[in-house]
Amino acid sequence: MFSLDELLQAHDLVHSFFPGTPQYNWPQLSENMGCEVWVKHENHTPTTAFKVRGGIVLVNALMKSAQPPKGLISATVGNHGQSLAFAGKQANLPVTIVVPENNNEDQNRAIKSHGANLIIHGHDFEAARQHSLQLQHELGYRAVAPFEQELVLGVATYALELFNAVKEIDTVYVPIGMGSGIAGLIQVRDLLGLTTAIVGVVAKGAPTFALSLAAGKIINTETAETIADGVKTRSPMSAAFEIIQNGCERIVQVSDNDIAKAMLQYYQTTHNLTEGAGAIALAALNKEKAQMIDKKVALILTGGNIDYKRYTQYINGIT
Repeated sequence: MFSLDELLQAHDLVHSFFPGTPQYNWPQLSENMGCEVWVKHENHTPTTAFKVRGGIVLVNALMKSAQPPKGLISATVGNHGQSLAFAGKQANLPVTIVVPENNNEDQNRAIKSHGANLIIHGHDFEAARQHSLQLQHELGYRAVAPFEQELVLGVATYALELFNAVKEIDTVYVPIGMGSGIAGLIQVRDLLGLTTAIVGVVAKGAPTFALSLAAGKIINTETAETIADGVKTRSPMSAAFEIIQNGCERIVQVSDNDIAKAMLQYYQTTHNLTEGAGAIALAALNKEKAQMIDKKVALILTGGNIDYKRYTQYINGIT
């Protein structure tokens, strides 16, 4: 758990790189849902996703440490890698990122554009992660896990922006990938003494956090298959699960068809392009529409990093 002072310092640091992101009450979404809907636009950061906040705070802390690393290495399917690449470039710190085969080509190009060394290895994220740990020993770089205290502190700054801008939110819907986004929300809510319910969202094809919350212990899955790359998790980290278990109201599972419909809905009602994980919170609100009538609801649109081919494929495949 971080302190309010640490959160405010992280907030100022992040804002030295970009001026935060907007939160808008979109009238068409509110009309469709029967409640007051606010969207937190993390697709408006310099990397088009929320994770850049964590990269900035982590790299800043590492560079101020007694022994700064000679470089960073991590595995990703995109947004985490862009985050580290962006922050590493600002600090002149070498970054190597490992992505799985058939990763989003737009993400790959974006990671390289920030100066990172990109390596493609393995059939999924877990295989890429294991390879990154092997390379870490060879390179002598500092391995960055997808869930670390500084990463959570960094991404928590979006929660502070949201809660400062929009008062008395009843419920926030947020995607769960490796857990930094929802963990940051939970901790900021608690620091501010708010009563807002925080609802996590996962894909039915990657239900590990939902299964774990229901069982009261971590349940790994053999596969994670969904169009929402950012929530393709099959092995939760214990630190993330503990925070979610103690502070999350519930976890909603949505189908890939639900996600694709929400991606199209965002475009039609806000003209914002979203990746699958970015639309998953709206998919959950659609599913729980009846119980949110007349409430004030926030959705975390976590990112917009999707290539045109996949976007149109998902939209055209809606049933």
